[in-house]
Amino acid sequence: MSSKRTRANSVHKLRIIGGQWRSRQISFASAPGLRPTGDRIRETVFNWLAPYTPGARCLDLFAGSGALGLEALSRGAVSCTALELDSAAASQLRDNKRTLNAEQLTILEVNTVQYLRHNSLTQTFDIIFIDPPFDGQLHSEICATLQANNWLAKDAIIYCELPASDIKFKAPPSWRKLQEKLAGEVKYCLYSPIEPKD
Repeated sequence: MSSKRTRANSVHKLRIIGGQWRSRQISFASAPGLRPTGDRIRETVFNWLAPYTPGARCLDLFAGSGALGLEALSRGAVSCTALELDSAAASQLRDNKRTLNAEQLTILEVNTVQYLRHNSLTQTFDIIFIDPPFDGQLHSEICATLQANNWLAKDAIIYCELPASDIKFKAPPSWRKLQEKLAGEVKYCLYSPIEPKD
């Protein structure tokens, strides 16, 4: 069997761990660089995000399996826009949207970096998930673009997931770190923009 066919047929499962879809399984297709955020990390992250999630408008960058955005919707976020370039991953996201009847989820099959640089929506976002493929070293660029192109709501919360060994990542100087934790080879953090002083 060819490697292409193997990849096309390789579908995996994970479960949503809280909210209205708790314990429901979603499927995700294999894709280069795709590593869904594990249950333990997601549980910690959404404990951190609990005060902010109800009513939030979310942006899930490099959405992959969609686990972060769907978890947020399950816990009361009002909408999520998911950006995913890989066609197999995006197709599976659409299947999961239908399975869960998740009408609040908008899926855009686009290059995340290019989209953030050259497009803007009619709204800003309250929670942004940044979890690109680790080998691309895109975290600093993505954060800077979000800040420069006004994608963030006034009190936005930004989640970053990156390699624990990454010493090059720099958040924008106008952001403050709210949380940080290590889990094996993964570091994950929450940031929020600092309000400018008059």
